[in-house]
Amino acid sequence: MTTPVNPRGARARGAQTPGLPTPPTGWVVGSYPTYAQAQAAVDHLADEDFPVHEVTIVGVDLMQVERVTGRLTWPKVLLGGLATGAWLGLFIGLLLGIFTQPMWGVVLTGLVGGSVFGVVSASLSYAATRGKRDFASTSQLVAGRYDVLCEPGNAERVRDELARLGLK
Repeated sequence: MTTPVNPRGARARGAQTPGLPTPPTGWVVGSYPTYAQAQAAVDHLADEDFPVHEVTIVGVDLMQVERVTGRLTWPKVLLGGLATGAWLGLFIGLLLGIFTQPMWGVVLTGLVGGSVFGVVSASLSYAATRGKRDFASTSQLVAGRYDVLCEPGNAERVRDELARLGLK
């Protein structure tokens, strides 16, 4: 027996206040360890002409994962600041160069100025950490599992279809 995720008389989807976050409604018809599997299940339902507008994928047990991509050193920091500043300076120089003559003087000034600004700002930022964060990383929000919910009217049909294909 399944129970609705929001059992206390949650409003129907159309009756929700627009723009305000609301908890999902419906019954759990499948639970998957990865988002790709949950997406494949919903895609299958769409292919079989199920009313997928009644289906929601919910990430449960959210966690922030920080993956370390490498060690930071002064040469890497300075080179990264130089590259970032050069791109920014080039962009601004090209933008301003459209309206001035000769264009290349403004572009070159933007490139050099952006490079200097990038190196200085990266140096100050890295020096401010005082060696307490000598690594680069990327952050990502992931879920421990992904539940597929369906409105009660079609939940049994959807659950049976997913179970029939081994997607439950």
